[in-house]
Amino acid sequence: MSTQSVPGLPLSAAVFAVLLSLAEGEKHGYQIMKDALTPDGGSIRLGPGTLYGSLDRMMRDGLVAESGVSDDERRRYYKLTADGHRALVTELERLDLAVRAGRSLGLMPNRSRS
Repeated sequence: MSTQSVPGLPLSAAVFAVLLSLAEGEKHGYQIMKDALTPDGGSIRLGPGTLYGSLDRMMRDGLVAESGVSDDERRRYYKLTADGHRALVTELERLDLAVRAGRSLGLMPNRSRS
């Protein structure tokens, strides 16, 4: 898949963390912020302004949508759309190529996958 087919690439760290979190399923904002703090989620701190500003733009761009699921009237849940999934996969492919290039240049150690 070419990055030309997905607008907005490369993704910002915040958008990447949100899409990565939502790849596991529908979540509310606080859970997305917690996921982003973990090493697997990008190890970034998303403040409420950054998170909800990003979510608003991502909804406008069709990358995420409100899911309609609610266990609390104060919480809004979000889900990945097909376009959001495509953007995430395209970005992961781009990052994988960059890591391979870094390894081939001796800039990063080769790690076995387990």
